[in-house]
Amino acid sequence: MALPRESTAIDDILLSDMSFWQTPVTERDAAFARLRALPGLAFFPEPVQHVVPMGPGYHAVVRHADVVEVSRRPADFTSAPIATALENPVPGYAHYFDSLINFDGPRHAKMRRVVNRAFTHRAVQRLVSGVRATAAGIVDELAERGPSDFVEHVAARLPLTVICDLIGIPESERATVNRLSTLFVCAADPEYTPDGPQSWAAEVLQACGTLQQLVLELCELRQRQPADDVVTALSTANVDGERLTASEIGSFFILLVMAGNETTRNALAHALQLLTDHPAQKASLTADLDGRLGGAVEEILRYVPPINWMRRTVARPGVELGGQRFEAGEKLLLFYWSANRDEAVFADPQRFDITRDTRQSVTFGGWGPHYCLGAHLARHEITVLLGELLRRLPGIRAAGPPDRLVAGFVNGVKRLPCEF
Repeated sequence: MALPRESTAIDDILLSDMSFWQTPVTERDAAFARLRALPGLAFFPEPVQHVVPMGPGYHAVVRHADVVEVSRRPADFTSAPIATALENPVPGYAHYFDSLINFDGPRHAKMRRVVNRAFTHRAVQRLVSGVRATAAGIVDELAERGPSDFVEHVAARLPLTVICDLIGIPESERATVNRLSTLFVCAADPEYTPDGPQSWAAEVLQACGTLQQLVLELCELRQRQPADDVVTALSTANVDGERLTASEIGSFFILLVMAGNETTRNALAHALQLLTDHPAQKASLTADLDGRLGGAVEEILRYVPPINWMRRTVARPGVELGGQRFEAGEKLLLFYWSANRDEAVFADPQRFDITRDTRQSVTFGGWGPHYCLGAHLARHEITVLLGELLRRLPGIRAAGPPDRLVAGFVNGVKRLPCEF
């Protein structure tokens, strides 16, 4: 059973409402600061769902120290049955989301060992020249096109190309992959769900089947014709006698498409908006691009994490956190946005400062076993594309406010006009 909230002083904070994530940043920051000041974890009702029954509610983990501790205690706070949604998987969906992000223990360790073979630093380095060539081509086309939508023509293109190259997706299937990956995160946005959530849920189920079938067909091809891509590595990897099943590879591919595409795309869009809103920081960056670009990327990721939260579930009765006791099955949401702005860790956290020490940022997770597998690749993509843009189009800026995705989990941007 969920514990009742002790305080009514925060009843005006509608953390479960999609409108909360559409409010100005200053209002969100003020709300999270009030939550961090509470002696325990505040409890919130779950949003009304039209696809699955409404759950009992969740505890908001908003302090940096608590996010890190929960992340490091998977035996107490598990990622099962799902880490990326408040609602538990329903029959028909669980098969497609049975990936390493959603479980712990021996099974997670096994899959992580196998997958690590495909995502070593050396393996990612093989993509470097391809990332640079793709980024250069994107900027070439932008310069020729002129002012346009930055998301469609820049931010969305690089991660999609890199992920598809990494996996070995043929050009003929890439538009489909892009459309389906976007579908997964837009459940609350009426622009993408004009026929209602039930219709969206059916489309997601169909999209999962399409994506999984695509990668399984690639696996069969790579068994006969190996290539230098992730599908070959995953379908042939053998670590201490352990191999991934076809189903595990399929579900991992769905995770890879969503995480690798959505997070980098949104981080790039936020980067342009931040550099536009903070011209002094942009001037400092462009004055020493080689020396300051790495720090700028880290501060962008701290300031506007592409993922707002991850879920954990209490694994056993009597688990404690900060003197507060929880029962098995209770849900916790780890709010990375709030932890990255915790004044106990970051001085003047609401200030955007590309020279800041960001080593305590939890954007890619709290250093536990679920630390983001693709963090190095995401940083590299953002760094390369921003560097290419600022060297060749130093006057580029956002030409208007971002059209933000209506969502709570993903800190998404649908459109962002740019000019130069």
